[in-house]
Amino acid sequence: MKKAMLIVNPSSGKEEALDYVEEIESILQEKNYDVDVAQTEKELDATKYCQDACKNEFDLVVSLGGDGTLNETINGMVDQEHRPLLGIVPLGTVNDFARALNIPLDPSEAINVLRSDKRNHVDIGRFNNRYFINIVAVGAVAEATYEVSPEQKTKFGPLAYVMEGFKTLTSKRSYPLKIEHDDGVWEGESFLFLAALTNSTAGFEKLSPEAEVNDGVVHGYIIKNVNMVRLASILTSILRGQLKNEEDVEYFTTSRLRVTSSESLISNVDGEEGDELPISVEVMPSHIQVIV
Repeated sequence: MKKAMLIVNPSSGKEEALDYVEEIESILQEKNYDVDVAQTEKELDATKYCQDACKNEFDLVVSLGGDGTLNETINGMVDQEHRPLLGIVPLGTVNDFARALNIPLDPSEAINVLRSDKRNHVDIGRFNNRYFINIVAVGAVAEATYEVSPEQKTKFGPLAYVMEGFKTLTSKRSYPLKIEHDDGVWEGESFLFLAALTNSTAGFEKLSPEAEVNDGVVHGYIIKNVNMVRLASILTSILRGQLKNEEDVEYFTTSRLRVTSSESLISNVDGEEGDELPISVEVMPSHIQVIV
């Protein structure tokens, strides 16, 4: 019999995650899986559980929780000699990775996807010594968005990131950045730099419409130092999925990049606080398989 591990964050989905466990177990048992259930209690529990599943050569790991639980689960899977198939039941506020994979955001519909035999090979991003699944950002807006509290996310959803980000516009400031990528080097003053692995960020599925989950590259957007009028136009373009067409935006694709600055800057990784610059990013093409 095949082995599956269900990693559950009991505080996800308005603390309703445990209500779905029995249904998931039933579906997986129908598909001939022996199921172990592991509940997270603290930070990095999901990573540890997933590493154990890899070590013991489980066939499937299912993440039942939000983007944080999923990110931790994937961090436990990458670079392992044995990587199980991944199932995703999204219970978070934003669920960017599920959006990018067209996995339903309704828990019951997402659970039903676990019946599928269809697989998708998906890229993972390496960020210094950790991993990401959606985006790396640098700039004042990026620093503001990782300060969004769980309460704000619950109350406002994806708009919480926009609200926090817009607070920085009144004190608009650019930073000196040097960005090295496959096709060269860009150096200058930048208001915001984004490196997108998928098309969905903070719940907005048009930020990088060109990005595919398995295209082997990150999509880089350098928003240059602009006045408030031009910045407003650029923000409108982000909402319309036309960011790369803006004249004050430098767009490129690359398999790897390095970002440095003469100033002290902290990055944002998948909506959370990342490392201080310098940072290095690399794509790990088609590194994991996900049920879709």
